[in-house]
Amino acid sequence: MVLARRKVVYLLLIAALVLLLSPFGWLLITAFKAPSELRAVPIHWWPHHPSLDNFSQALTLFDYLGYARNSLTIAGLYSVLITLASAWAGYGFARLQAPGKRFVFGLMLATMMTPQIITLIPTYLLFAKVGLVNTYIPWILWGLCGAPYLIFLFRQFFTNMPKEMEEAAVLDGCGQIRIFWRIFLPQSWPVIATGLILSFSWSWGDYISPALLLDDDRTTLSVKIATGYVNEHGSGLFTLVAAGSVMYIVPVLALFLVLQRGFITSTATSGLK
Repeated sequence: MVLARRKVVYLLLIAALVLLLSPFGWLLITAFKAPSELRAVPIHWWPHHPSLDNFSQALTLFDYLGYARNSLTIAGLYSVLITLASAWAGYGFARLQAPGKRFVFGLMLATMMTPQIITLIPTYLLFAKVGLVNTYIPWILWGLCGAPYLIFLFRQFFTNMPKEMEEAAVLDGCGQIRIFWRIFLPQSWPVIATGLILSFSWSWGDYISPALLLDDDRTTLSVKIATGYVNEHGSGLFTLVAAGSVMYIVPVLALFLVLQRGFITSTATSGLK
């Protein structure tokens, strides 16, 4: 009976995995197809003559690597800054005492329910007013503000750390900043890995903010993939879009593979107190 239940669970997990991976599988298959195969009736589920031509054309139709460099610059700056800022805020909520701390923490968590679309136009008007449109400074400012979800993760992690470590550091003459940088931050690697993965994915996959704030020569790869693969008549080149999108996913996958152990550990323990 137990064996039968286990088989059912495994079958359900395999079915869920296939369902989740099917869009990426179809994208990968399309990237190896010829354009004529997309219009074929009946549908060709598998390319008759798989080729890498779509990938080479996707790299050369516009400056793919140049726009990828723009995306890496923005995502790298944003992910590092927002992770460190969130760690510092999480440390404050976890280890420092101040009047109204619980209220401020609850108010911060409530901001996660605010849709981004509500603040989009006011944000653009603000940056335009101070001359920050078509620069990367908005991502630096966003990074320095931290992220509510990451602050919550760091707060949960720092709350669980032994108080004796902090007391010993205070006896040695360490201030709060030194305690944070020398003791708490080095031991929070699982949450740091989670913060880097999530924030890099947020910025790397963001389409709306770069499309709104950056000109064509400084925009990111996500915007250029959505608008750059067209023929002389303005029609979309969907096999090139698929090839460009497959390459576009690679940096996020690589980052996750490098930091996955910390990400899984942090996710499993984030709800513990």
